[in-house]
Amino acid sequence: MLTSSPSSITEQTSIFALSGTTSLIAFALYVLTVVALWKVFTKAGHPGWLAIIPIVNIVFLTKIAGFSGWFALLYVIPIVGVVFHIVVQLRIGRAFGHGWVFSLFLLVFLYVVGYLIIGFGDDKYRPERL
Repeated sequence: MLTSSPSSITEQTSIFALSGTTSLIAFALYVLTVVALWKVFTKAGHPGWLAIIPIVNIVFLTKIAGFSGWFALLYVIPIVGVVFHIVVQLRIGRAFGHGWVFSLFLLVFLYVVGYLIIGFGDDKYRPERL
């Protein structure tokens, strides 16, 4: 008879260790994202501490992209949210002087790396590029 719950203490321990490792990796990724967004927000003229608050940082990313903060509500709509996310990242890349290839690969897919490059690089935020 097959059971879905772990039967031995070693199985339980390995599951606990795996979840702890995953949580640690997720927390490290969150900290890196906050550091990168902090620098991006300060370059764009917004307070950097807003990067710490999860929903608020999305609102200010839409503002950096040249949209109203209310447009962040589009992220809630399933298909529209994905398309709008790509548009926002493309516009943020353009505002910092990067092309669509950089924006697509490093701001949409590898966003932590892309925001670290923008935040700690020599890029200047220019809203007139939008």
